[in-house]
Amino acid sequence: MGDERAMTENKILWEIAHQQVPYPDALARMERDARAIRAGGQAEHVWLLEHPPTYTAGTSARPEDLFNPSGYPTWPAGRGGQWTYHGPGQRVCYVMLDLTRPHGPVPARDVRAYVHALEEWLIATLRRFDVTGERREGRVGVWVVDPVTGAEEKIAAIGVRVSRWVSWHGVAINVDPDLSDFGGIVPCGIREHGVTSLRRLGHEVFMADVDRALRESWTECFGSVPVEGEYLEA
Repeated sequence: MGDERAMTENKILWEIAHQQVPYPDALARMERDARAIRAGGQAEHVWLLEHPPTYTAGTSARPEDLFNPSGYPTWPAGRGGQWTYHGPGQRVCYVMLDLTRPHGPVPARDVRAYVHALEEWLIATLRRFDVTGERREGRVGVWVVDPVTGAEEKIAAIGVRVSRWVSWHGVAINVDPDLSDFGGIVPCGIREHGVTSLRRLGHEVFMADVDRALRESWTECFGSVPVEGEYLEA
């Protein structure tokens, strides 16, 4: 019985939405799921999706950092951080975990270690495409050095919220978005560095390739084994 319980606890539901999910629908579902996980009525899970073009404001977002020449929808996100762009070609990964218990190398009730593991997850995923992702002191997200220009550019964003020790929101990795859309904001409040994508760096990968790499990297960073689940509409 003990071994069977351990096997169950060492798995995580892995869901992929195959159509774009409007941002407010995703927020509503995440909030609902976080409550259910806290109550013990729902499994922890990772939700992979794309959003229509959208600008989201973290709790530190400044109005002067939003330009929005295309008139895209803007939404308060309720997570930490500043302005972020989401859109087609960007893989968004929402991570809903019960942080009152450990997850592989991540100790219980340690938000800093949790964020560090999210960063490591992105770095390990990029490594599978021979891309070196790096942390930068004082800059949130994962950064790369453009091999042609030598410029440091952001390839993945992180924004989390923890409500009574259940995590929601998560990370976003630029696969092949329209990078000009990032010009509608000051991404994460950082003016002196740009953004890039796997495609911009010369890697012609598809979203399914990135999903596979994310899944393969998950276990080494969080310990649990992803189990396919059916995506339910928000």
